[in-house]
Amino acid sequence: MSYRSVFAPGLLAGQVIVVTGGGSGIGRCTAHELAALGARVVLIGRNADKLRAVQDEITADGGQASHAVCDIRQEDVVRQTVAGIVAQHGAIDGLVNNAGGQYITPAEKISAKGWQAVIDTNLTGGFLMARECFTQSMAARGGAVVNIVADIWGSMPGMAHSGAARAGMVSFTETAALEWAGSGVRVNAVAPGYVASSGMDHYPPEAAAMLRQMPKTVPLGRFATEAEVSAGIVFLLSPAASFISGTVLRIDGARPQVRMGWGQVAAPVDVQERAAVRPFDGFHRYQPPKIFQP
Repeated sequence: MSYRSVFAPGLLAGQVIVVTGGGSGIGRCTAHELAALGARVVLIGRNADKLRAVQDEITADGGQASHAVCDIRQEDVVRQTVAGIVAQHGAIDGLVNNAGGQYITPAEKISAKGWQAVIDTNLTGGFLMARECFTQSMAARGGAVVNIVADIWGSMPGMAHSGAARAGMVSFTETAALEWAGSGVRVNAVAPGYVASSGMDHYPPEAAAMLRQMPKTVPLGRFATEAEVSAGIVFLLSPAASFISGTVLRIDGARPQVRMGWGQVAAPVDVQERAAVRPFDGFHRYQPPKIFQP
């Protein structure tokens, strides 16, 4: 089997696209789709074994991939990593700033150290990657950046640190889109809502019950698939989005529109299978979170 992308074969042929957090979840799925469309994908992350495993998957499927171990929170390491990619491939055409992470805790219990760790991962690291890809390659020849944020509209209770970081990345997206437009660089963001990805496996076991109930709060009545998020990312990297910059594409099933008093929120199960809203799962190697596995 191969990735079942909705985009034309060869759409990204010859392009070099960096995917941070490419060893699992949305990053892994996106890397597979990009490679299936002809891109040479560079996987970035801190776990060499995970990166190598995804690289091997892509290669086995006929795509081109390499990887580099990098802690995006460390400025010198990011600079050196991007320099190595440019030296190896000649240029960087696209960046998917996907790496991130957070943990569930009330705002009053977040320590300064915990706050800083999440800010460094979800905001500073993404900024460093974007800046270095711009200064070392895109400033001279153009390119596209897609920053992955989150559903921050209406707050992120239990994740104040992540909400603040993601909101900062939205603002950075808008600012960079303006400042870098003169170099032919587009900067956009994708904001996933609730996605059934391996990221859910990082939450504590006691959160499982809450996670299973989440679709009831989504008007479309379900989780997003990794492939639905990947499709949005690919679109923003593609020539079809050549006049789109500084925007945020929400992939959330209308979750932020939920208001008290509306009554039944989630669409009935039979409605969820109608063609316009039926789940799209093009990723042939998808692995559901452990909490949903039998």
